[in-house]
Amino acid sequence: MANEIALTAAQVEVIHPEYAVIYPFYTVEAVTQGQALYFVAATDDVGIADADDSGKEQFRGIALQAAAAGQVVDLLKTGYVAGFTVSGMSNDDPVYLSNTVGRLSTAVGTMTVNCGRVVAMTDKDRTLVLYVDANWNRIWA
Repeated sequence: MANEIALTAAQVEVIHPEYAVIYPFYTVEAVTQGQALYFVAATDDVGIADADDSGKEQFRGIALQAAAAGQVVDLLKTGYVAGFTVSGMSNDDPVYLSNTVGRLSTAVGTMTVNCGRVVAMTDKDRTLVLYVDANWNRIWA
């Protein structure tokens, strides 16, 4: 998708971890740091989300490290995260799940899956970062 948000996986890290909600989950496939994840209904494990792949059209959080299939990955459900290039966006811009596997976008994919918003930090430059807020109560269908 042309509107994908660039990601530098090595720079993915939680900002203000004291306000973050992070959970460990087993993976059903290899994941890369910074990828959007979904819940696999049959096992309660996580896999890589995709806005145009039936069953994977949901957002449960961001992978905070890389993991092979069957390993545990920390999933950021709610919180501020660095590593996404949002500097060209505006404060409060929405962020969506992309039709490209595991990626986030500034535009709605095949299914509208909200993932978070761009927010300004309180530093003197008002640096923009991504605020992730996965809605685990939403029915994705």
